[in-house]
Amino acid sequence: MVTEEPYPLKVVDIARPEEGAQLFIPSFHSTVRAGFPSPAEDYIEKKLDINELVVEHPAATFFVKVEGDSMIDAGIHSGDILVVDRSVEAKSGKIVVAVVNGEFTVKRLKIDSKGVFLLPENPRYPPIQIEEGSECFVWGVVSYIIHKAL
Repeated sequence: MVTEEPYPLKVVDIARPEEGAQLFIPSFHSTVRAGFPSPAEDYIEKKLDINELVVEHPAATFFVKVEGDSMIDAGIHSGDILVVDRSVEAKSGKIVVAVVNGEFTVKRLKIDSKGVFLLPENPRYPPIQIEEGSECFVWGVVSYIIHKAL
């Protein structure tokens, strides 16, 4: 038996990274400080391919757009894009994309002596306890959250 969640964070779109596609953005050699900028750091030293940064296993990686607010305290907001790696082992404490009764949801996986749970990161929503024999499986593990800052 699976405890129902009234307003889950749902997957609304799934896409694969385009093979061979490159998106280069300027990259600086040193870290960015939160104080005054150094005039010596005015020069871009190389370009960074965003796919190389976030896609470790191209054949097993998907971009997933989400909708809802059940993971807001984990920094996942409605409209965010998750980078999901299906080749990574799902362990307790990881944020996962799971399929529960045929529907995708995003939650934190918890495995302990009391059982297996999918935990929301918003106190408005209850945990989902996964009972033996229920229709639930982990589809992939979230490796990056792409969130618009503006």
